[in-house]
Amino acid sequence: MPRLSLVMIARNEARCIARCLDSVRGHVDAMIVLDTGSTDDTVGIAEGCGATVHHFDWCDDFAAARNAALDHSDADWNLILDADEWLEDDARMLAAATLPPAPAPARFVGCVRIVNGTDSGSAARKFVPRILPRGVRYEGRIHEQPVSPLPMTVLPLAVRHDGFEQAQLARKAGRNEALLRAELAANPGDSYFWFQLGREHLVRGRADAAADALLAAHRTGATGDAWRHGVVVAALQALKRAERFDAALAFADAEQSHWARSPDFYFAVADLYLELASRRPETAMAEYLPVVEGAWKRCLEIGEQPGLDGSVEGCGSWLAAQNLAMLYESLGIDDDAAFYAEMGAGMRRAA
Repeated sequence: MPRLSLVMIARNEARCIARCLDSVRGHVDAMIVLDTGSTDDTVGIAEGCGATVHHFDWCDDFAAARNAALDHSDADWNLILDADEWLEDDARMLAAATLPPAPAPARFVGCVRIVNGTDSGSAARKFVPRILPRGVRYEGRIHEQPVSPLPMTVLPLAVRHDGFEQAQLARKAGRNEALLRAELAANPGDSYFWFQLGREHLVRGRADAAADALLAAHRTGATGDAWRHGVVVAALQALKRAERFDAALAFADAEQSHWARSPDFYFAVADLYLELASRRPETAMAEYLPVVEGAWKRCLEIGEQPGLDGSVEGCGSWLAAQNLAMLYESLGIDDDAAFYAEMGAGMRRAA
């Protein structure tokens, strides 16, 4: 009986499925792919990489598909990945020392760090449950979640994801929003689905709709929600992009006391005040730029917070330093500009 299996659902992922399977082949005992109706070479590529492929008629329900895929696994543990993801670094956490075979009892559901982005530029970090003991199943037709009484434990394992790049988003246009709206019709007070709808609008450039959904997520949620940080930062970004500046300023003021250790919050505040400075130059030096400067310096004081769900690489280091360098350069403060430019370059090399 296998100790650890990869379990994946896929459809028309010929672009990337080999990359995913190649990244995990040496760390799992079996690779299971449930194809939900591919019309490209996904099935052939997966089989060529050594995966066992099964087929499923898509029914607009991700949990149903995940559970059907899991039904094909008899492993003690299941690693759940999507085709547009891949293991990025040391996979020792997948070894038997962490994920023991039966009859040792499972004591947790394993969460991994999902890094949204490619190797160029900054990337958002998110922690999601992806290592499931035998018998755990999913609920939710979209942004589905495993249901288990076991505690969620974050493991030092990084998975990179490129599904938010524009070419990949275009393939999913309309699908996610329709499923999210169906979930919200059934559960209008669910903060998590409002958050996901807000993110969907935001990545597609619909700032007003994003702001409304994210404020609904904030209103229906609680301070202890795992996604609360993401809601707050995304709401600030959406309100700014929607040019709802008074609402953005009030929201930032109300939330500041809750996020003393979030460089992402202060980075979003700096971005908001910088936008206001560009639109109101007559009061920029007196009212807005000092806040911008202070917020980016606060980012550096806090430093990187990789354990903060939804945090973006660089907000607590090189991005803040580089932005301070550009600010001082624009103000003709050359010594400070040079200082922060050098700091940012050093931080970027070390990242």
